Amino acid sequence: MIGTIIAAIVVGAIIGALGRLILPGKQNISLVMTILIGIVANVIVTFVVRQLGYSNSSGGIAWIPLILGAIVAAILIVVYGRMSHKSV
Repeated sequence: MIGTIIAAIVVGAIIGALGRLILPGKQNISLVMTILIGIVANVIVTFVVRQLGYSNSSGGIAWIPLILGAIVAAILIVVYGRMSHKSV
């Protein structure tokens, strides 16, 4: 249970950071919000790719969910920026 939570935080931080790197310019969001957006993006992408039948049979890094997670995180960062009236 604790390992799952720590893994979610680490993956969320990576995906959130990748999402921020995709966007041009500076995003005015905190590290905690970046991690939370990354976690939400990861949950969304994991659900969708599993529904589509994707499985990481190689056992290595699951590149498709990682890339899609970064794209979804970038979209969520833009949405968050507009909702909070911060420029993104």
